[in-house]
Amino acid sequence: MFRDLSRPIETGMPTYPGDPAVTLAADATHEADGYATSELRTGSHAGTHVDAPRHTLSDGTTIDEVDPGRFAFDARLVDLRPLEPREAIAPEALSEAVGGETGPVDLLVFRTGWAGHWGTERYRDHPSLTEAAAEWCRDRAVGVGLDAFGPDPTPAGEGAGAAAGSDEPEGTPVHDVLLNSGLPIVENLRGLDGLPARFRLYAFPLRLREGDGSPVRAVAEWEE
Repeated sequence: MFRDLSRPIETGMPTYPGDPAVTLAADATHEADGYATSELRTGSHAGTHVDAPRHTLSDGTTIDEVDPGRFAFDARLVDLRPLEPREAIAPEALSEAVGGETGPVDLLVFRTGWAGHWGTERYRDHPSLTEAAAEWCRDRAVGVGLDAFGPDPTPAGEGAGAAAGSDEPEGTPVHDVLLNSGLPIVENLRGLDGLPARFRLYAFPLRLREGDGSPVRAVAEWEE
């Protein structure tokens, strides 16, 4: 079985606060030119994407330097629901959710339930990992995938739902812990409901020269 876990790339899609807006528009058309091409303008972290260490580490590895085989994951689905807006996920919660054993996997895919808020201001109010939870993952040599903007808190911005008026997050400690250890981060996943506990996840990036990340077509595969 295969399932697409990625967000469609389209004009006006949600982006992380401050990132470039996405536009996808016709360049040539069948009516005018006899063929069709499109112009895509996007940031490197739009939609479902993977982060390279260069994303938060000035001397980190770039996306084109990472072996492509590192983006084919033995994944485990970890259901953390129910969670409150901006709830901090501690290592104890991770340990409880996986029963204390991560097993032979290299990516934990966290289902927070925030995929359902895609396209709304509430999507910014997603739960996030604590730095200690990131260290818990690092110590087990597992990367992180999730159905939210990222594993660190996202700035609320004006009128951003439940978190409006709260203190803005500083730094990217969870990214730094994981990326400094060469562990993958896959963000803005969708379609996690109904997945089996174990599956393969393919999330191959574009080969962007000196890239800090890249959109991906994230696909889950498992046996019936």
